[in-house]
Amino acid sequence: MTEYEGNAKILVGDVDCTAAGKPLCDSNGVGGFPTIKHGDPANLEDYKGGRDFAALSSFAKDLKPLCSPANMDLCEPEQKAEIEKIQAMSEADLDAAIAVQDQKAKDAEALFDSELEKLQASYKQLQTDKENTLAEVKKSGVGLMKSVKASKKKTAAKEEL
Repeated sequence: MTEYEGNAKILVGDVDCTAAGKPLCDSNGVGGFPTIKHGDPANLEDYKGGRDFAALSSFAKDLKPLCSPANMDLCEPEQKAEIEKIQAMSEADLDAAIAVQDQKAKDAEALFDSELEKLQASYKQLQTDKENTLAEVKKSGVGLMKSVKASKKKTAAKEEL
């Protein structure tokens, strides 16, 4: 953080998602810690690189401004057209469009959590069933059966000699 302190183009900061920073973390999809994000503050992306100092430093040095409403000169024609289309929307229409997409994201998270809970319950049941079956097999005397079979093989081999 100190390496980029005062940099006009790069901000390296940390946020306590359990305290005052919680709304910022929630609005940017931070679900686990530590999470590293980069990009436009209003549209942060997940960092997927290495976590050691060398990897983070190299990544930060390669950062460049991105296409955004504040940097239209960096946009491809399609990106610029999309930004201009969105800029032409009313505040109410923007709020509604954002709400629809936010709800899709919440629904996807809820479905994931629900299905994960089902998978965990299924796993737990399969684990219990397996343990019960293995206990039944052991209780059946299979170990003794294997011992008798091995003993018979030894006896038969001795008799053949």
